[in-house]
Amino acid sequence: MSARIAFLSNQGEIGGGEVMLLALAEAARDLGHEVVVAAPEQPADVVEAAKARGFPVVAVPGRDARSYARHLRAWARRSDADLLWCNGLRPAFATVGLAKRVVHLHQIPQGRTAIAARVARRGCRATVVPSHHVGERVPGSIVLENWVAPVATARSGERQALTLGYLGRLSPDKGVDILVAAVSRLVADGREVRLLVAGEARFVASDAATRIEAGLEDLGARVTRQGWVPREAFFDAADLAIFPSITEEAFGLVAAEAMAARCPFVVSDAGALPEVVGTTYPFVARRGDAASLAETIGRALDAEWHDLVEDSYARWRSHYSPEAGRTRLGALIDSLLTKETAR
Repeated sequence: MSARIAFLSNQGEIGGGEVMLLALAEAARDLGHEVVVAAPEQPADVVEAAKARGFPVVAVPGRDARSYARHLRAWARRSDADLLWCNGLRPAFATVGLAKRVVHLHQIPQGRTAIAARVARRGCRATVVPSHHVGERVPGSIVLENWVAPVATARSGERQALTLGYLGRLSPDKGVDILVAAVSRLVADGREVRLLVAGEARFVASDAATRIEAGLEDLGARVTRQGWVPREAFFDAADLAIFPSITEEAFGLVAAEAMAARCPFVVSDAGALPEVVGTTYPFVARRGDAASLAETIGRALDAEWHDLVEDSYARWRSHYSPEAGRTRLGALIDSLLTKETAR
């Protein structure tokens, strides 16, 4: 059953939710649906990325978030789409009361956003979340697990784990300061390790960014800064990837990418990360605990990785590959359209 589906972006800049918007749009197109992407005219990152992938795009004007929401609602009211896929709380709240809405939440609603989410969900056809961890906290939601594209790297065989790699936003909630403290412990214990940092302090308060910079500087020549780099380059360079988040992660795209890249990795037990890597994964540290992270990294440095990375790669293929995601999305869209036809 083919349908017209409009994917409504939460913002113009590309974060994790917008990466998934583009993945959802590509999967829906591959399933034979007619797709359009609506996103802010400025910043134009999502608009340009969608155009580059060949999607029809609606560049929605708006000087700020409120103005964007107003113009987005006006466009959505005129749209003839069979489904309005609201990819985030902002488009969901902006389109309250309109029919054919799917509310896709990429974060756990908390505080004020929890109130906004309850309002935004009124009358929607479905609320979609990326993990069972989030689903348990959003009653009545449907779990549609995220997925990531293959990661083509030049990795070959096992390597001596000397370079610890971090990929992501340089912020306390991602556990960067905990990682710095853990690396300091490893060095004090005589481990000859280096830290490769790929990312920047985007959307991070200046005082927090300053603290993290000071911690990285204290490690001196042991730190290499890459800034934002293609994920392939990061996973080629890192011997052991570390994802030490302390926040309630709604999914864990970087962990799934490490699985796809066949790169050894360590995660914290924050949010859905243990769910993504699997309940038997042996290298999961306690969140916010530098001693636990250092101990877990130490065990990982001494591990035999061949079978572990192959098992993780198999889990990515079966759970988080584009093929697996497309199958899940197709079943969900069919069920939504069937329910509407039955009304």
